[in-house]
Amino acid sequence: MTTPSPIRFKAALTADCRSRLMELAREVNFDEGTRLFREGGRADRFWIVRSGTVTLDIHVPGRRAAVIETLGAGELVGCSWLFKPYTWRLGAEAMTPVRADEFDAVSVRTLMDADTAFGSAVGHWVGQVLAHRLQAARIRLLDLYAPYGSGSYL
Repeated sequence: MTTPSPIRFKAALTADCRSRLMELAREVNFDEGTRLFREGGRADRFWIVRSGTVTLDIHVPGRRAAVIETLGAGELVGCSWLFKPYTWRLGAEAMTPVRADEFDAVSVRTLMDADTAFGSAVGHWVGQVLAHRLQAARIRLLDLYAPYGSGSYL
């Protein structure tokens, strides 16, 4: 079972929507090993990777966190900012030095509410990313914990 292709920012949103979103961006940098967020923490921002890699992980009781996906340039880091109770459902860590655009969640949600076409486009994009991440997590967890890996469940 293969993981579907990632949902990249430029392919998912129109030029107008990207431009409107980027008006709210702030460039940030993370050193290798920096924890962007932890599962259960407050989801008050999100990022689009410009360069570098970020891993998403999930807490597994009694074991090390399981890495479920590695994200690169053009990919969204963080989806929980869009859905109450605005709590991270995964963790994220910079695996290399990372340059990213950071967005304040409240500002983006406010713009989404004010402009329904923009809100619909961003909501659809985040929904696509979530569907992709759910499939990636399923495949990765089967590989890690199923008796014969994901291949036995085809």
